[in-house]
Amino acid sequence: MSRIVIALGGNALQKDGETSAESQKLVAIETARQLVELIKDGHELVIAHGNGPQVGAILLNEENGSKTPAPLDTCVGMSQGEIGYWLQQALTNELRKQGITKTAATVVTQVVVDASDPAFNDPSKPIGPFYPDEATAKEAAAERQFVVKEDAGRGWRRVVASPQPIDIVEKDIIKQAIAAGNIIIAAGGGGIPVTQKDAMMVGTEAVIDKDFAAEKLAELVEADVLLILTAVDDISVNYRTPEEQSLATVTIEEMQAYVDQGQFAPGSMLPKVQAAVRFASKGKGHEAIVTSPQKAAAALRGPVGTHIKG
Repeated sequence: MSRIVIALGGNALQKDGETSAESQKLVAIETARQLVELIKDGHELVIAHGNGPQVGAILLNEENGSKTPAPLDTCVGMSQGEIGYWLQQALTNELRKQGITKTAATVVTQVVVDASDPAFNDPSKPIGPFYPDEATAKEAAAERQFVVKEDAGRGWRRVVASPQPIDIVEKDIIKQAIAAGNIIIAAGGGGIPVTQKDAMMVGTEAVIDKDFAAEKLAELVEADVLLILTAVDDISVNYRTPEEQSLATVTIEEMQAYVDQGQFAPGSMLPKVQAAVRFASKGKGHEAIVTSPQKAAAALRGPVGTHIKG
């Protein structure tokens, strides 16, 4: 049996751009079916998830509909509750259908970051919807006083600071819940970013990358595997060129060399690769796998997806 931390992309809860709660709940049900296959194989699961589309929508609604809109850290907390609810209900229902006596629960999670992290001076994490073109994006940025950037060749989006996670406040509660046999959803949306001042926690305007948060979570709960689920079955180099090559089993050194070559797009595959390398580097027996939700069970059983090992 392996203890697995799963990093599930926020976009994995949406299909064909549908953003209603009901449509996202339906996708969560399909995701739950795939994850329960891992439980049937005997694995312990801890689930982290992204929230880029969801927190962007929450923040936009706050800004458009309130004279005192909630700050970004509070919006991250809202998205944790929203997505956590969809996932824990879908997982619990699927477990009951399969006759498995486990319960899924969400821990609203605060993640500690350094107030002096240089990321606060260079916003880079995309959130919210894509704008139709650069001019529209920059007009919205000027009106709402935020920053926009082009997102990995996909279009223009708002970007916010994305500091590195240092610690998870609720780590002991999460570990106790796992030990009791529960399936825990934690560090949702990368966790609510907090800084510490005079031993007190203070929320901060940022979004932590969910892959880095999942990696930190995997360290703290002593996971065997970090399983990063994304839109593709494996990682490729020379992506979308005639020389494109899928990667199967790769060493830390080989993957780092690809990073140094600039093979992976910032804000897209790069943080996944960096988180995978970071986890695999933590010691013998640590393995990171990158694949799609549909291939998750197969990737844990054999040579499917991209496996990064020390």
